[in-house]
Amino acid sequence: METHLAQSLKQILDQRQVVTDPIELITYEMDSSLERGTPDAVVFPRTTEEVSRVARWANENHIPIVARGAGTGRSGGAVPERGGIVLEFSRMNRVIDLDAAGRSVVVEPGLVNLTLDTLVKVEGLYYPPDPSSGRVATMGGNVAENAGGPHCFKYGVTTKYITGLEIVLADGQIVRLGGRALDYPEYDLAGVVTGNEGTLCAITRIDARLVRIPPSIKTMTAAFDSIAQAGQAVSAVIAAGLVPATLEMMDQKIMRFIEQFAHPGLPIDAGAMLIVEVDGYTASLDPQIAEIAEILRQNGARDLRIAQTEQERETLWFGRKSAGGAYPHYTVDSTVPRSRIAETLDAANRICDKHGVRVGHVFHAGDGNLHPSIMMEEHNPQQVQAVLRAAREIMQEIVRHDGAITGEHGVGIEKREFMPLMYSPNELAALWDIKQVFDPNNLMNPGKVFPPEMPRANPTPPAPPSTAPFDSAQGMAQGTPGALFTPRTAEEATAGLAALSAAKRAVLISGQSTVVGGRRSAVVLSTANLRGIVKYAPDDLYITAGAGTTLDEIQMFLAKDKRQVSLMSPWRDATIGGLVAANVNSPQRMLYGAVRDQLLCATIALADGRVIRAGRPVVKNVAGYDLPKLFVGSYGTLGLLVDVTLKLMPLPRAKRTLLVPVDDLNRGISWAGQLLPLALAASAIVVRKNDAGSAAPFVLAYTAEGIPEDVESELTQVRAVLAKIGAAQPMEVATPSGTELWQELVARAHPNALHVRVGIAPKDVTAFVRERAARLDVGSFLVDVANGQITIGAEIGEPDRAKEWLEELRRAALDIGGYAIVTATPEKMRGGVERWGYRPESHFLMRALKARWDPAGILGDGTFVSAAA
Repeated sequence: METHLAQSLKQILDQRQVVTDPIELITYEMDSSLERGTPDAVVFPRTTEEVSRVARWANENHIPIVARGAGTGRSGGAVPERGGIVLEFSRMNRVIDLDAAGRSVVVEPGLVNLTLDTLVKVEGLYYPPDPSSGRVATMGGNVAENAGGPHCFKYGVTTKYITGLEIVLADGQIVRLGGRALDYPEYDLAGVVTGNEGTLCAITRIDARLVRIPPSIKTMTAAFDSIAQAGQAVSAVIAAGLVPATLEMMDQKIMRFIEQFAHPGLPIDAGAMLIVEVDGYTASLDPQIAEIAEILRQNGARDLRIAQTEQERETLWFGRKSAGGAYPHYTVDSTVPRSRIAETLDAANRICDKHGVRVGHVFHAGDGNLHPSIMMEEHNPQQVQAVLRAAREIMQEIVRHDGAITGEHGVGIEKREFMPLMYSPNELAALWDIKQVFDPNNLMNPGKVFPPEMPRANPTPPAPPSTAPFDSAQGMAQGTPGALFTPRTAEEATAGLAALSAAKRAVLISGQSTVVGGRRSAVVLSTANLRGIVKYAPDDLYITAGAGTTLDEIQMFLAKDKRQVSLMSPWRDATIGGLVAANVNSPQRMLYGAVRDQLLCATIALADGRVIRAGRPVVKNVAGYDLPKLFVGSYGTLGLLVDVTLKLMPLPRAKRTLLVPVDDLNRGISWAGQLLPLALAASAIVVRKNDAGSAAPFVLAYTAEGIPEDVESELTQVRAVLAKIGAAQPMEVATPSGTELWQELVARAHPNALHVRVGIAPKDVTAFVRERAARLDVGSFLVDVANGQITIGAEIGEPDRAKEWLEELRRAALDIGGYAIVTATPEKMRGGVERWGYRPESHFLMRALKARWDPAGILGDGTFVSAAA
């Protein structure tokens, strides 16, 4: 950096926050990868405003910015390959707010993962993502890489816990994405920034949700003769419908390295071993372990051992998480469908033998996240080259099995050249579109993620061949109002959309084969012909279905194998594409996660003529941006979902609900709030207004599901708390569950009611309801206490009064960082009610992305993403 630039940088901050001395800069030349790069300066910001100030300065001077946490990344993501400024976030390490009652936390990016976990455990809470580097890795780095860890098989990766982010763009703009409420009516840009590797923005504040810490944990190890035998045992455990907290595997080479380093007492004479951990209530642990142990024995396990003390368990995990530092190696982080683990590892062994290098294996077997560890001395250039050649061939093998070239370490510099192996030119171009929307001058961590040579996109031309759907698309392009377009394939859909774009004909997407309301001249694109099960992979726990398939069809298909997609719909004819596009979530998301957490990948037809496959059918994939999340809650404004691939879960072995009569709404909400800290197996905690003539005006429903012992233990605790706070004796039932109460309320919607969904932070539910109890009681309603959602069917006769009621409700929600949207409008109010009533700070980014994927602006009714600035 030239002297005058260094001086001007020091003028916008305290000079003690800026490092330019060449000796001091050496520390920031590297992360935990092989890559190196020298920064021009390192800046230590203390506030978001300072980050913004630095970004504006860098933008004005065309200087790159590289955000850095603890430098534990394994892919070169924090290496300043092109110089520039390193933003070092160690001084932004505060916990801004810990809301134990609402189970959420707001932190700065420099907070260490382990520090957060330790802090929330005091409140009986748990932040599940636990990367091996968690003892020093920061939350900002975890979010930027979408970090995983051993417990992701049961609990999911970082993105599942991030509800909102504060970011700073390359030009210094501070933008809020999401927040502490759920399901904001905006594109899920927080989901895209999670895992962006610093290439889109700098993250300055993180909103995360927490869960109850499991009361008890039991850890078991099992020895096997080979990796293949252990892999078969993992498949058998999953096939039995069991979901352990962890399923970790390592081979003999790695065990011996770890034993020398940490001495945890591993079975180093075995060919492979599993670490299996189960958690839950104490009563459920022995049955879980016993069932798993029997399955393991049936599949060749021997020398089964259970950690007898917490110290023994911690020593075992210290050894496992120290594997990365126990020996010099290069890790080929990648993910494959679980059924392909054994053959992929065999292929990796053959490849390494061919190149004359040694490889060992330690990995997250439950989610197929492999880590072939190729032994390497960094200072031996010939060996390094042999290792890199072997790694490339392993990547080719991973892609051949429909896997991801990185599951948790990121692309960075290390794997950018492999991106074209995994993604088509159209898919890479779609990723680059996102980069251009956020960072048009390519100043944020330039050179990372994308290959040095970007292939040209190849969109489908707008001239469709002579088949019925395309002929209809040509006819529609000539101006037939309310015409119907029913493509049968992604290619037909995208060619038709390209023709309609060329003619600038508006398009509304529907799951039905009938014309729907909307823009008068709009063409209706129906997914009725995009229907049926495309692929069912029970061993790999996913199913792919056409977007026009109903959720009911999918659930009935899966029921024979005691599997489910963990989504619920109030409408029997609702298509899976429609539910994803509208982001329809039920109370059971508190246990299973939302739509965004169930969607693994999708085939998309963009209006500009491109077909892309967003994501891959694996649980962990951090190769590029998380494209599938953009289409969840996009309301058909970005592209057409052609098919979707969804994660599968076992049907719960037990499911019970306690129904508590409630005389006073505020009292019911208070009781529900006091029960929330107990929620471990809970899938719903709701308060609903009863129908006229019921014994009590309201009912509190607490549903728990899962392993029978966990369900019984939890409901016993709930009964004890209810008795203590003076509630009436609850009635235990198999049905209705809390989620079924929600389904019934929405499905039985009064045709003359104005249907509204309010979303607020769970911590604000009690006060919000207390202050507006009378406003809520204008029809049917249900309060989802755990998720901060209120579903209302307002029966207000006069349209003007209904609008006034809605505006007051909206103002109240917006004032506390929430929203209130209209989900259904009575005929007499159509066109007279603003559906959204919410304008996200990210609206300009939404508009810019839509302009790239739908340049003619044909998709949607023009209200969700408006053309106005």
